[in-house]
Amino acid sequence: MIFNKNKTKQLMLALLVLLATACSATNNEPATSPEVTKTDSKKIVLQVHKSPTCGCCQKWMDHMDVSGFQTIGRDSETMESVKNAKGVPANYRSCHTATTDDGYVFEGHIPAKFVQQFLNEKPKGAIGLVVPGMPVGSPGMEYQNKFSAYDILLMMKDGTVAKYARVNTLEEQF
Repeated sequence: MIFNKNKTKQLMLALLVLLATACSATNNEPATSPEVTKTDSKKIVLQVHKSPTCGCCQKWMDHMDVSGFQTIGRDSETMESVKNAKGVPANYRSCHTATTDDGYVFEGHIPAKFVQQFLNEKPKGAIGLVVPGMPVGSPGMEYQNKFSAYDILLMMKDGTVAKYARVNTLEEQF
């Protein structure tokens, strides 16, 4: 396969700009939700641990909120320790880690429909789901009409992962 060096450089530059833009603060207001004292008992609450400057995390939280979840942002300067404590394997990490009150973990830009499906099924031996990295076009990582297919992985209590779902098109996320 022959690579055009200029095209490769342009693609890498565009990807870097996308990632820098997605993980920068979107405004001067705090990116976290206000402290919630009363929750809607019909909604599943997700505590979302994230960097205080990551805009894509807030976009993912917005996606989850409009999909029927209630997200509560928890800014953290020590995301590695959060991920370690929650059992997220090091080579499958993303930018934010969400947890439910009953201990399930959702790492990265997972579409809401797959989080709901997981919570309905509660696979035996699983602690949650992960979308490694930051796939372009996944919830919170929207960029123009670009989309990269990605896998959603099942995280197991023993530290292993298994394929849970494959998202091949933008439309399959909703």
